[in-house]
Amino acid sequence: MATQVSIETTYITLGQLLKEENIVATGGQSKWYLRENEVLVNQEHDDRRGRKLYPGDIVALPTGERFIINGTGVEAE
Repeated sequence: MATQVSIETTYITLGQLLKEENIVATGGQSKWYLRENEVLVNQEHDDRRGRKLYPGDIVALPTGERFIINGTGVEAE
């Protein structure tokens, strides 16, 4: 079962997602985590913590956890 992640902005970065979901505690840890683990974004390996995730994107972790990005309809200014 995938976890729904609601965002109120246009996008969220992969590093921010990892921090919000308590996978890592800091941005530095997210950089290490992405280097050491195969994280899939829309079924493709991605190790960039600055990768922009938009509504509809799916992130899969090697632990089997999956996250689906959902927008709330609020656009960033």
